[in-house]
Amino acid sequence: WYSVMQTLQVDSVQRWMEDLRHMTEVECMCVLQAKPIGVEEDSQQGELIIGSGLGAGDHVARNNLQILLRRALVVSTELGKMFQRLEKGRWQRVHSTAVRANCHVRSLVHEYSAARSTPPEMQKYETSLLEKCMELTNITERCLHTDDEYFLKSMREAIHEILTDVSDSFSNMIDMALANEIRVCTAVLIKQIESSDNVHIIGSAISNLLSLTQDGPQLCSIIAKEGAIVALFKICRQDRFKELYAHALRTVASICCVEEGINQLDKVDGILCLADILTDENSVEAARAEAAAVVAQITSPHHTSTQHLASFLESMHDIVTSLIKLCESASCGEVFLLASAALANITFFDSMACEILLQLNAIHILLQACKDKQRVDTPYSKDQVVTILANLSVLEQCATEVLQEQGTERLLLLLGEKPTSPSPSEGAACERVQQKAAVTLARLSRDPDVAQTAIQLKAVPRLIELCRSPTERNNSDSVLVACLAALRRLAAGCPDSIEPADHQQLIKPRLVDSFLLCSNMEESFV
Repeated sequence: WYSVMQTLQVDSVQRWMEDLRHMTEVECMCVLQAKPIGVEEDSQQGELIIGSGLGAGDHVARNNLQILLRRALVVSTELGKMFQRLEKGRWQRVHSTAVRANCHVRSLVHEYSAARSTPPEMQKYETSLLEKCMELTNITERCLHTDDEYFLKSMREAIHEILTDVSDSFSNMIDMALANEIRVCTAVLIKQIESSDNVHIIGSAISNLLSLTQDGPQLCSIIAKEGAIVALFKICRQDRFKELYAHALRTVASICCVEEGINQLDKVDGILCLADILTDENSVEAARAEAAAVVAQITSPHHTSTQHLASFLESMHDIVTSLIKLCESASCGEVFLLASAALANITFFDSMACEILLQLNAIHILLQACKDKQRVDTPYSKDQVVTILANLSVLEQCATEVLQEQGTERLLLLLGEKPTSPSPSEGAACERVQQKAAVTLARLSRDPDVAQTAIQLKAVPRLIELCRSPTERNNSDSVLVACLAALRRLAAGCPDSIEPADHQQLIKPRLVDSFLLCSNMEESFV
């Protein structure tokens, strides 16, 4: 839940003004605790003037979640202050912070219990938390009335232990409360999606559901279990809601970052629906792109479960055909990225996909796309292209097509891929591009014609440079290993292409010895 709360800290001034109502003095809070919150008579559906309470009802379901997060942020801030002040031995402030934290926790528990029926498993955390907060308040008060250093030192250790327990209990309670709120919010939104015929109402509900999925895998799992995937695919199977397909599929892709989402998709034959959208010539590009995003998500190598792939294989030919067509016709880089990412993942788990792609002239389409800045405009897109080429290169007939399309030249250009910004993710993408380009070159160089072409295009000096210069490969060990392998493959076919000194250090020793030599090189060695 901590990562969820970080998203609240966008506009500092606005957040401060909204949180003022939670940051009241303890004395005032105690007086106001029992006071009712006023409601304007003409306000729509009795909307609260001051949204500081955890209200009940559909119209405040999402507000409850935000209020819970803000309250949790206040408490976690106070607990963080306590840890800092305890280390510095500021006992007066430690006690006052403990009193404030105790008050905020009790207020949160009281308001949440009043708004929702608290689950039994959450009640035990509430009881334990309230007891520990009171214990924390009492023990810190004892430290105000003594100057005995030995006593204070022992108390510091005891308080630190209790404070750690309080923090853990609070985190567990908030996790459960958040899960409960997400269930309520999701149920409300799914009901709107399933029961309404109004495109705008359904679209708004899908938008809110999508925003919930951005708060982490744990929430996505809850959303999937509540039946969101089922509701969204019902939308995607009705022609009257075609304008909502892209929006619904984007939400499906977000939910499918967890196994539960993929399992739900498989149960409702979601793959058949995706295939229908991808192959429908009347589907708008945005819908097909988002369908490709779902395919990329469910075929990701990071997923441990592969049960859903059995039904995927039945539609694979149609899906692969549609995806390579989408790569060819993509109007922008984002669409190309989604389609190529899906293809890259598919080529990992079934060799038949590689054969289908070769039959569909995929090498020509992908290499032509690399020349089009409108489609392939980032290292991320190039990463997908070179991944597909690397997986296709295990097939013997691939080498001939690569030569025909001047693919060797493209691979050498990809070996020179460098980040244009200090972004770590972009740097990592460039490393993957270099590594996979070297792997593809090594595989294709089994063909003497490819090896000869690569040597003529001065692939050897570039590979040697990547091996010897850590900065050229962004200090990446995986790039180094791939380049050493490619270099050795070229040297095996044409020994004269390697200088004696390079041969002695990069080719003759065992691969591991050459790797250790290059990975420990200083830049001045070049």
